[in-house]
Amino acid sequence: MPDRVVYLVGSAAPPVRDLGTLIAHLHRVGWRVCVFATPTAATWIDADALTEQTGFPVRNGQPGAEPVVLPDPDLILACPVTFNTVNKWAAGISDNSALGLLNETFGFKVPTYAMPYAKSTLAAHPAFAESLSRLKSWRVNILPNELVRPAEKKDPFVWENLLDALPLMGHTGDFGKPDAGA
Repeated sequence: MPDRVVYLVGSAAPPVRDLGTLIAHLHRVGWRVCVFATPTAATWIDADALTEQTGFPVRNGQPGAEPVVLPDPDLILACPVTFNTVNKWAAGISDNSALGLLNETFGFKVPTYAMPYAKSTLAAHPAFAESLSRLKSWRVNILPNELVRPAEKKDPFVWENLLDALPLMGHTGDFGKPDAGA
């Protein structure tokens, strides 16, 4: 069993519906995954399937609503993180457990990455750039907006772009090879 742990925080953007694929690839390179979802994202995912896949219950809902029984993280990944979540995180708002965790990331003192996923009209809003800049100044590694967006809507998300941007020991870029354990 791998002993490196990533906390994966998903907001309600299209890639959250495909977190199972990302989790399979993270498992393949030796990471255990604990999933946190914003309340809206929680309605977009199959929490039972992700719980079975990761071995940990998906966290969602209000802060403090669920007991914390997770291993300490070695990496925190907010992916996808929406316009709304980015702005709340930068403002220190913890109105759900996913945002509460993101605000606690500074206390964990582990590498933290954010992959924003905001449509171009929202990404153009000045508050979004200011919030990303603020998070970056706090040592959150900000990845390009919509990094995993496929060329065509019908195509799968390009998770390899994300994995290539993260410090994941064991990732070799062989994304096309099937994972027998997934």
